[in-house]
Parts: sequence; structure tokens; C-alpha cells
Amino acid sequence: MRILFSLFILFAFAKTIHAQALSDEEMDPRVTEQYTDVPVVTASAKTGGAPSDAIVLFNGTNLDKWQQLDGSPAHWTLGDKAMTVANGGDITTRDSFDNFQLHLEFRTPTVVKGEGQGRGNSGLFLQGRYEVQILDNFNNPTYSNGQAGSIYKQTPPLANACKAPGEWQTYDVIFTAPIFSTKGTLLHPAYVTVIHNGVIVQNHTAIQGTTPYKGRGIYEPHGPGPIRLQDHGNPMSFRNIWLRPL
Repeated sequence: MRILFSLFILFAFAKTIHAQALSDEEMDPRVTEQYTDVPVVTASAKTGGAPSDAIVLFNGTNLDKWQQLDGSPAHWTLGDKAMTVANGGDITTRDSFDNFQLHLEFRTPTVVKGEGQGRGNSGLFLQGRYEVQILDNFNNPTYSNGQAGSIYKQTPPLANACKAPGEWQTYDVIFTAPIFSTKGTLLHPAYVTVIHNGVIVQNHTAIQGTTPYKGRGIYEPHGPGPIRLQDHGNPMSFRNIWLRPL
């Protein structure tokens, strides 16, 4: 009994000392201040411009940072500081990326032709394989996981933020690449947040593998990949594309 009583006294004393130590720490604000990992100074973007540390992928003057899928020079048309699909096939960036923040602006055709997936259709492929759908869904219904802002054939957008045909629209994308083990096993999937015209339409959404038109998506081990823009046969235009590696 005496031993138990002594242990109780020691425990109570230790608890009092610990509480006093915590109290002393909490009274000193320096205990929780951190002076390492100082953020890099990055000037914010001017209206319509890119942040100071961004990689400008397209500024309206040339297609030097882009190529066709076969590696030949990109031959979409240039005009009015924009590039427009010219029925020449998809184009990709020459460089590849892992985790990033991406901004791009797109415009669906002013003259409306077709309906559903045949109207103002393109796609933004992250790492060349995970598609965020671009589509004219202004009074144009289609399957929900195939409309603008969807992870194509996987996750519908949280809202329809489309502007009218012919108006410039924005996508701001934060992408976290998937991670694979040395044996090729998926350790965690890719995640993406998409802001369409200032509206969050994907909120840290897990991507369920590739985004094919037919069948289910799969994950295959890979490293960094390019940004790819789709030629779906519609004269879609793009401008002001920049990327910040994260």
C-alpha cells in the first residue's frame, strides 16, 4: 500500500512539473516561432500576366515551347495573341513536369456548331494522360462526368461555371503527381484542384488513373509528363498559359 501511495505522489509531482514547463513555454512566444524555410519572394501577377517565378508556356507570340505528338514543331495557328486548333492533332509542351500550378485561358467558338460533346470540345491533359475536360457547356447538356471542368469520365465538376460561347475563360489548376514504389506499385494517386472562371469545380480530387473515352482508367508507373492540349476537331483558342513547378 505504501508503494502505491509513493508512486501516486511521484506521478502527481511529475505531472505538476510538466504542467509548469508547458506553462513556461506557452508564456514565451519564441517557442513556436520558425525562422527556417523562408518563402521565396514571388511577385504576384499583373492582370493577365504571370507570377515572377512562372514558366511562360505561351505568351501569344510563338509556339516554341510546344510540339506535335510526333515531336515535330507545333502547327496550330497564331493570331491576336492566341493559338487556335488547326486540325493538326494534339500538341504537348516540350518540357515535362511533376507537381505544379497551371493557368490557361481558352475560348470556345463564337459560332455555335454541334451539341453535346461535339460543341467546343478540347481537353487539358496533365502529365499528358489525365484529362480535365474543356467543353462548351453553356446551355449545352451532356453526360456530367464529361462536361467542362470534369475529370473526364471520372468526376463531374462541382458547378457549371461556363461563360457564353466566344468569351475568354480561365482554368487554374493545382496538380499533385501520383507516386509509385520502386516496383511500380501505386503509393498514392494524383490529386487535382480546378478553378474555372473563379469557381472551384474540383477540390483536391483524387484522379482514378488515365481518362480514356472507353473503359476504365488505370495507373501505370511514370515520371514527369508534359502538358497536352487536345485537337477534337473544333477551332478552340488558347492564350496566356503559364506554370509554376511546386
